[in-house]
Amino acid sequence: MNAAFGIDHPLLATRDINGLRNHLIALGFNMTPIGKHPWGTSTSLAMFDGCLLEIMGIYDDTLIDKNPAGEFRFGRHVHAHLQQRDGVALTALHSTDAQADAMRAAEAGFDVAGHLEFGRDVTLPDGTADRTKTTLALLPDQRFPRLSFFLCQQHRPELIYVPEWLSHPNKVTGISAINIVASPSIQPELKARFAGLYDSFQALEGGFACKTANGVIRVFSPTAFSRFVGALPECANEDASPFIAGMDLRMSDPEVLLGYLSQSGAPYQEVPGGYVLMSPEDTANTVLRFVAD
Repeated sequence: MNAAFGIDHPLLATRDINGLRNHLIALGFNMTPIGKHPWGTSTSLAMFDGCLLEIMGIYDDTLIDKNPAGEFRFGRHVHAHLQQRDGVALTALHSTDAQADAMRAAEAGFDVAGHLEFGRDVTLPDGTADRTKTTLALLPDQRFPRLSFFLCQQHRPELIYVPEWLSHPNKVTGISAINIVASPSIQPELKARFAGLYDSFQALEGGFACKTANGVIRVFSPTAFSRFVGALPECANEDASPFIAGMDLRMSDPEVLLGYLSQSGAPYQEVPGGYVLMSPEDTANTVLRFVAD
């Protein structure tokens, strides 16, 4: 299971949530129906044991200033991101105590804007109706908005990690890494910030990696990312600010996953240990790689 500050779920913001959801279903993901947050964002999830993949759009831009956390407005942040391009707008880190973990994040140098609490109605596979309870601690980054994080505490995880919802036809089982693009001049600042949360670091050609309780955070220069992960989407080449440009997803059966890639018609390339999708524009300008468990 995930633990404090492990990768929980990057938010892939998209202007076409229906199109992206259908594309992910064609790739073999078990996606939830599209739901709505009170601050104007729409959402669909692929849930795994201890983490998830979330895609997000805007269903009502008149609500984006609702439920502020201090000066931070979740809906407005996503909306502003989408005025520029699709992509990862925010990334959730796992929390089992949002208050205590927010204090630790503040000590590490992250800005804590405030907290949000909300729930959503769920119907379990046996037909039982219930409601989740979630607390978020928002950690916006004013200098690097695309590297804004938040802490996510699920108070009723039994309503999130339901076994029937964690099984995906393509045999993807979770998130193994997020891959950040940052210029070499910015990387020391990012490393110092992450060092406040994580102990295990590894030097990479063109960057570095740090190990979390769930998966690895890698930071690459643009050149190193293109060499070791995949080609950046064209729109991202104009982005001087650091951002999450890719995700690695664990798969338990490469042959099954290959079947879905072939059937979907999505362009892909075989790489050591797995596959990489070659058209990040189809996945919210995010390079998805699939790696064997």
